[in-house]
Amino acid sequence: MTKINILGIPFNALTVEETLDTLEGFLQEKRNHIVVTPNPEGVMQAGRNPEFANALKGADLSLADGTGIVMAAKFTGQKIPGRVRGVDTIFSLFERLASPCKKGFTIYFLGAKPGVAEKAKINMEERYPNISVVGYHHGFFDSDAGIIEEINQLSPDILLICTGMPRAELWATKNRNIHARLTMCLGGTLDIMAGEARLAPPLFRKLGLEWVYRLACQPSRFIRMLDIPRFVVAILRGHQP
Repeated sequence: MTKINILGIPFNALTVEETLDTLEGFLQEKRNHIVVTPNPEGVMQAGRNPEFANALKGADLSLADGTGIVMAAKFTGQKIPGRVRGVDTIFSLFERLASPCKKGFTIYFLGAKPGVAEKAKINMEERYPNISVVGYHHGFFDSDAGIIEEINQLSPDILLICTGMPRAELWATKNRNIHARLTMCLGGTLDIMAGEARLAPPLFRKLGLEWVYRLACQPSRFIRMLDIPRFVVAILRGHQP
């Protein structure tokens, strides 16, 4: 797979369909594959956090979950076919796996506030009859020994981690040998699956302005989002953050 480099962080240059084909291929292999979806904020965080940067570099698949990544690639003479949003990708993958001609697939949800993963399980199993959420745990834990043991016993096809960036990526890397075939680090996706949060309106998504919508809904994100102009400056200057 073709890879490009944005401020030291690798991204796979794939279309949405190529991404889905790759994920289905991962599910056929008897080992765990880690998928990350860095946006400009993530790239800047990685520049300040070597452990996080190494986690992103060591992932099996890195998706361009941000218009800023696609634009930065073009500005630096590289090419990504288009953004591949993590939340859209998991729903599209579920659509594929829900086909009656495919075997049933199992999933484990890890993350979000207590009660959210349970709601997500109910919604996803109702929407996609061919998938089964075999276990879940909220993201507010100090000790993960019991969680790891449960996941290893259940051996889900897909482990969805929604504990926020960089915590999800660091946890996935630390537990690379966990008994799953596909570990996806997808931020607040469980909240969306549970109906606790909404996607940005279509116009915002089309224009790549989800960050504006999220900031309006959560003003507390302001400090974090200062990394967006920092990212732009770093790209224009052509050096590491």
